[in-house]
Formats: sequence, structure tokens, C-alpha cells
Amino acid sequence: MKTLIIVAHPDLASSRINQAWVQELQQHDHITVHDLYRQYPKGTINESHEQLLLEQHERIIFQFPLYWYSSPPLLKWWFDTVLQAGFAYGPDGGKLQGKQIGAAVSTFGTAESYQSAGTNRFTIEELLRPLEALARYVGADYLPPYSLHDVSHVTDEQLEHSQSQYLLYVNAPAEQTEVQQFGS
Repeated sequence: MKTLIIVAHPDLASSRINQAWVQELQQHDHITVHDLYRQYPKGTINESHEQLLLEQHERIIFQFPLYWYSSPPLLKWWFDTVLQAGFAYGPDGGKLQGKQIGAAVSTFGTAESYQSAGTNRFTIEELLRPLEALARYVGADYLPPYSLHDVSHVTDEQLEHSQSQYLLYVNAPAEQTEVQQFGS
């Protein structure tokens, strides 16, 4: 299955976690890694290029650090710019119908902090509901998210494990994907 990883990290070069994930994924021919901040440093998105990338892949994973309980701003702008009527939905739309959409997120908070009784009061699944709603609206199948928590305390061994687990998540058949959370 051809998979598109849309990476939205404002400073990927300084990100130990997201950079390691990208390096692992780039080793596989069936995976296209697309770095939005590198591609569009001034924020001007080439809508037709992005739409073509989406059409060429069956699975789309949005990879980003959780920013104030949401995605980084360029990813939100990407959604607004690329997922237009006539492409993603509406008359003559439906180009994402039947595709699979998922998310891989990293957080500074612990896994326990992303529980209903935790500091953040919401789970990662709850915080990613807008992405799930987006997937359903365009007729795509939504995959449970992959997440790594407490990134400032991840050991090299844990990071290596998260890379292999993320690759398994990316390659897993839709019916075998499940919410995967790592980190304390």
C-alpha cells in the first residue's frame, strides 16, 4: 500500500523524535515522506501538487507534535487550502473516498496526563476528533492514532522502539490498527 506521511513540524531539524521517525520511514520505498514546513517555508501551498500527492496514495498519515491541543498552524492552513469542494467533497469531489487517514503525534506531556482524570483532561483520541471528523466527512476511513508521550524523557532505546512500532502502525492493515501510545 502506498502511504503518504505528511509531516508538519515547524523545526524538524531540532526534533529528536519526529526526525527519527522520518529517518526510519524514508528507508521504505512504498512510503512517501512529505515535509510541509520544508516544502512551504513561506506558507504558500501549491494546492494542485498536494492534491495530486493525495490521489497517488491509499493511506495518509499526518505526523506532528501536538501544539496547544491541536496541529501546528501550517497543517491547519494545509487542510483549509487543499481539501476544497470539488476535490475532497461536494459535486465532482470525493477524491479521498475510501482512502485511510491517520495521525502520529508526539507530546511533551505524559500518557497519564492525556486521560480524562489527567492534567490535560482529554485523551489523544478526543483531541484528535477534528481529524477524525475530517476523515469521515471526505469519505475516508479513520485509523486510530499513534502517539509518543513525554518526549523530553524518551531514552535512545525507547526512541528506537517507537520507530519500529510507528513503522508497524504505518504498514498495518486498517483492521489491525489500534490506538498505540508510548511514553510515561
